[in-house]
Amino acid sequence: MATALKKAADWLNERLPEPPAVGVILGSGLGEFAGALREAVTIPYDDIPGFPAAAVVGHAGKLVAGRVGAVPAVALSGRVHYYEGHPMDQVVFPARVLGLVGCRDVVVTNAAGGISRAFRAGDLMLIEDHINLFGANPLIGPHDPDFGPRFPDMSDAYKRDLREVALRVAKRERIPLRRGVYVGVHGPSYETPAEIRAFRALGAHAVGMSTVPEVIALNQMGVGVVGISCITNMAAGVLKQKLVHDEVLETTTRVKERFVRLLSALVETIGCGRTGEAPPDEPGVGGRPATHRKGSRKR
Repeated sequence: MATALKKAADWLNERLPEPPAVGVILGSGLGEFAGALREAVTIPYDDIPGFPAAAVVGHAGKLVAGRVGAVPAVALSGRVHYYEGHPMDQVVFPARVLGLVGCRDVVVTNAAGGISRAFRAGDLMLIEDHINLFGANPLIGPHDPDFGPRFPDMSDAYKRDLREVALRVAKRERIPLRRGVYVGVHGPSYETPAEIRAFRALGAHAVGMSTVPEVIALNQMGVGVVGISCITNMAAGVLKQKLVHDEVLETTTRVKERFVRLLSALVETIGCGRTGEAPPDEPGVGGRPATHRKGSRKR
C-alpha cells in the first residue's frame, strides 16, 4: 500500500499547479466548496493511480486543486465508505495522499444525523472529538513507520488550535457553529432509536458513517485536523419520521451558501496563518509547526 500511495502522490505532484497547504474532504452533498476554488484544476478519481472510486449519490468523485484567496488548497469532492465494501486501507487512501502531497492541515466534513435534541436540520457542528464504533481501525495490520507511530496519540485528534480558529472564523462570518462529539458507525443501515439513545448516553451529539478512519490516519501522519458536520437530519427516534438519504441532499443544498462561506474563510485563515500572513480581522492565526514528514510521508 505504501508503494501505491507514493505512486499516486508522485503522479499528482506532477499535475497540481502548486503544493497545497490545506486539504479538504467533502462529505455527502457538500461538494459545492470545490466550485469556489480559483484557478482550479479538476482531476477525476478514476485518473489517479490507485485511487478508489466514489460511488455514493452526492459524492462527485473528483479532486479539485486551486486557491482560496492566496492559499493553495486541494479538495476531495466525495469519499469512499467502509460500508461500500472497501477495506480500511482504501477508505483512508485519499486522506493519506493529501498528507503526502504536502497538506499540513486537513478540514474533514460530513453530513450527519443529529443526536442532540438541541440541534436542528441545517445546523453546522464543529467536531470536538469522536467515538469510533466502526468495529475496525485503519491502522490494523502490518506497521509502516514511514506513516508515523504504531500507537498514535488521539487525545487531540481534532486540533485545539484549529478548533479555536474555526470558532473565531464562524463568529467573524456570523455563522452559528454548534460544538459536539461525532460518533462514527459503519452503516449502511440507519441507526435504531435504541442505538441513538445509547450513543446519547455515551456523550455523542451527531452520528455518521465516515470521517473517523480518515482522522485516525491523518493523526498518525502528524497532519492537523479540524472537522465540520452538517446536521442534515435528526437521528432515529428524535423526531417521529422515517430517515431517507434524499433528506441529506435536500438539507445540504439548503445550507450550501453558509457552508461554503465558512469553509472558504476557515481554509484561508488556516493557510495564511501557516505562512505568517493573516487575513483581514484575524491576526496571529496558526503558527503550529508541521510534524509530519513529507515524502515519508456519507453520511
